[in-house]
Amino acid sequence: MLAAPLDTLRLHETPEGVDLGLGVAGPAPRALALVADGAIRLAIYLVLSPLLALSGFGLGLNLIALFLLEWLYPVAFEVLTGATPGKRMLGLLVVHDDGTPVALPASLIRNLLRVVDFLPLFYGVGLVCTLVDRDFRRLGDLAAGTLVIHAQRRPAPGRAAAERPTAGAAPRQPPPGLALATQQSILAYRERAPRLSAARRSELAETLLAHLPAPAAGPAVTRGTPAVEQVQGYADWLAQGRAGD
Repeated sequence: MLAAPLDTLRLHETPEGVDLGLGVAGPAPRALALVADGAIRLAIYLVLSPLLALSGFGLGLNLIALFLLEWLYPVAFEVLTGATPGKRMLGLLVVHDDGTPVALPASLIRNLLRVVDFLPLFYGVGLVCTLVDRDFRRLGDLAAGTLVIHAQRRPAPGRAAAERPTAGAAPRQPPPGLALATQQSILAYRERAPRLSAARRSELAETLLAHLPAPAAGPAVTRGTPAVEQVQGYADWLAQGRAGD
């Protein structure tokens, strides 16, 4: 049985008994998205800055614009489109922790608590929280029950077979006695492999084989493309409904 998750993938079981895989986003892409959104809001504010020439009235309009950009900007985009423009650039989405689209109350909570996450400076509290939490959630996410995930890009029709990394690998029976969690990890690998780079496929395949009983991997753990083909063969066998025990 695998002692820890192979990847930053959160599995949520739906009421229908289907495991929904959510690829949670780490601190680096979230920080880049924050910078991108900050640049967008600054550009909008600079466009509105000539209103300051209108004396008190212009100052009032600028203060209203500043308030809306700081608080309404993220909430409006998250509720209407699932992500702010900066997160969209990085391929990120904000969802509830069960994978459903984020609603207004949750978005309000997570964004109001940005004040706390910002403390003591430059999102220090938020950074510590994302590094400690296995799903990279800051305080606002924990309170609102939300996740920031990588948006899944489905392959175009007719390309799935062409993108399959080991289309020629034959199904092979896994070693006996595989735990259910290990079998699920192998099947999850099969589902995600077409969306991963070759290096990432090899890395995850080697990690999987290292956790399997010795007869599966042989005296030494298989590396590179042979490891991918071996895990893919096990996954194809399991997908056909034949358990490896």
